[in-house]
Amino acid sequence: MHHANEILFSLFIVFVAAQIGAEIAQRLKLPGVVGEIAAGCIIGPSVLGWITVQQIGEGTPLDVLSEIGVVLLLFSVGLETRLEDLKKVGKSAMLVGVLGVLLPFGMGTFWAHASGYDWDRSLFVAAAFVATSAGITARVLQELGVLQRVESKVILGAAVIDDILAMLLLGVVVSLQGGEGLKASNLVLVLAGAMGFIAVIGWGGTRVMRWNSDWLEKPRSAHSPLLIVLALCLGLAYVSTLFGLAAIIGAFLAGMIASETRQQHTLEHQLQPLLALLTPFFFVLTGSKINLQLLGSADALIALAVVTVIAVVSKLLGGFLGALSLGRLGASIVGFGMVPRGEVGVVIASLGLAAGVFNDQMYAIIVAMSLLTAMITPPILAVLLKRAVDQPLGEARDA
Repeated sequence: MHHANEILFSLFIVFVAAQIGAEIAQRLKLPGVVGEIAAGCIIGPSVLGWITVQQIGEGTPLDVLSEIGVVLLLFSVGLETRLEDLKKVGKSAMLVGVLGVLLPFGMGTFWAHASGYDWDRSLFVAAAFVATSAGITARVLQELGVLQRVESKVILGAAVIDDILAMLLLGVVVSLQGGEGLKASNLVLVLAGAMGFIAVIGWGGTRVMRWNSDWLEKPRSAHSPLLIVLALCLGLAYVSTLFGLAAIIGAFLAGMIASETRQQHTLEHQLQPLLALLTPFFFVLTGSKINLQLLGSADALIALAVVTVIAVVSKLLGGFLGALSLGRLGASIVGFGMVPRGEVGVVIASLGLAAGVFNDQMYAIIVAMSLLTAMITPPILAVLLKRAVDQPLGEARDA
């Protein structure tokens, strides 16, 4: 009973801290995820110590809730992503998405290798530089009331492409952490397996669901559609691990399949309470695992500054070059819109830490970089979009 009481109290502390942190962040015009991670830093072992190292270890109740939370988070991202959306975006979105993956991954890989990591581990470190947080950028664009602008459509379209490429890339680098080094034949096999799994499940599953989703409503329970797709989410999350991919990739694909149902909006609405309850555990625990003392040295701060500059410049350059057809101002807006890493970089950092790919200091640096990129984007986007509204860039252009 005493142990159960401790678990309940730790759940209470984490959940309340998440809500307070998110509220403060939003009042400061920052994404709520920033406040949740910051709250984890404060209540974690390195500051207040309300949550101990033993409570956040692998297999603990908090860790299990955290894992479920991140699986549901990626499922919800997939639920808002339809294959048809990819067909509607133009060349700019595709180019921005591809360059926005290649440049950060390349620059991140060389920086990590120059910092002493072997090539296969450098690839994992670089994966944390890659994926844009579509949720953060979409929230910023919505708050600014500019979702109908061409630049916004390119950003959101490219973010979808970016997410899919990042998920594929993550699956590849996770599978390469076997201690045998980087081999071209191994890379081809892993890439083929990952692409095959994603193609069969993503393309085939969405087509089947598009043809007939009435069977979701055949069970008598009013929540049967949600319960069935949640089972699909957990099932594909597990199956993806059998292919050497991260569980979150299967969850993302399950969301994409569910997005093709006519119950999509109902599912999104029914999923919100689960997300509100479970996803904060992931972000608070992410923050609590950061040892702030590891960022107190001059070397760590220099590394954080370098990593953040690489993260910003690589995404900005990829977005800018890919969206030059919108003009310099429009391309700058797209570039900065692709900068936030937010929860995606945090997810990859957590996987890297759990897999022993890098140490606690590198984990703290990557998570701090993700936070910084999420914090600097909103004010810059606001300034650039205000200029764009004053000097329209031709919303009628084909993106």
